[in-house]
Amino acid sequence: MRKTALLLIFILLITTFVLSQGYKGKGRFKGIVFDEQGNPLEGVKIKLYSLKASSGFETITDVNGKWKAFYVRGGAWNIDFEKPGYMPKKISAQIKEYDRNPDLEVKLKKIEGLVIADKLKEDLREGNKLFDEEKYEEAVEAYKHVVEESPDTYIIYMNIGNCYFQMEKYDQAEEYYKKVLEKDPKNQEAMLLIGNCYSNRGDDEKALEWYNKIEFEKIDDPTVLFNIGSNFYTQSKFEEALKYYKKAVEIRENFLDAIYQLGLTYLTLGNSQDAIKTFDNYLKFDQDSKRAYQVKGFIEFLKKKIENKN
Repeated sequence: MRKTALLLIFILLITTFVLSQGYKGKGRFKGIVFDEQGNPLEGVKIKLYSLKASSGFETITDVNGKWKAFYVRGGAWNIDFEKPGYMPKKISAQIKEYDRNPDLEVKLKKIEGLVIADKLKEDLREGNKLFDEEKYEEAVEAYKHVVEESPDTYIIYMNIGNCYFQMEKYDQAEEYYKKVLEKDPKNQEAMLLIGNCYSNRGDDEKALEWYNKIEFEKIDDPTVLFNIGSNFYTQSKFEEALKYYKKAVEIRENFLDAIYQLGLTYLTLGNSQDAIKTFDNYLKFDQDSKRAYQVKGFIEFLKKKIENKN
């Protein structure tokens, strides 16, 4: 019996190790993190998570703001950037395992005037830890304590809103995002998040109303651009969707979802040449998935359509 129990423990340990290392592969990518003035940021904590492997790891930026991720598997990755005194940022990236990946450039926005006592910093760190552990209700209490004790840290209302958003309590999430706007009426991230609340409630028209409050030129996050473009697409506002998808791809050239949607938008608008060009670009990054075969079908259909016209 004892040998059986030891064997079981050994197997479990091996399984845990394999799962925890599941992100390993032959791919490599790297990036750099700047502040809003273009200065490199040292000591940014970066959490990398492979969706295929359901596992990941952490790294930090060096004195030049640079970071590396070597020997990783291909596919979709979620990447979080965090540094005290700066707004955290989340992006997604499609990583190629056997080809060169473009460098990822990210800018973090400084949280102005966020000066809090050491005890409250501990509460803030605890709130962040609870959020990462998906203990959202407990995280809310930690964040609320920070704001109650230090009202100048109103930006923490954003964190509270994010907790409610994760719990799918969109009314309460919106309430706290609006508290940020009461103090900072031009906060575009809060506007975006309110738009997301309406989008997740199925009110696309109201979501677009909020997205339209955001200055297009100032949006430099490709995921944000993609999400807004998709809301315009759902509303059949294809010219608007096109603008957002194009910028998302310009910023991140291997953003497969954005490239695909850009091609569909050109297709819907009857712009066959640009649709073919966009779908050809898609196949540079993905040739073997089910969607890749669909893209090849689109290209074949469009080329025959053009031939028949001529």
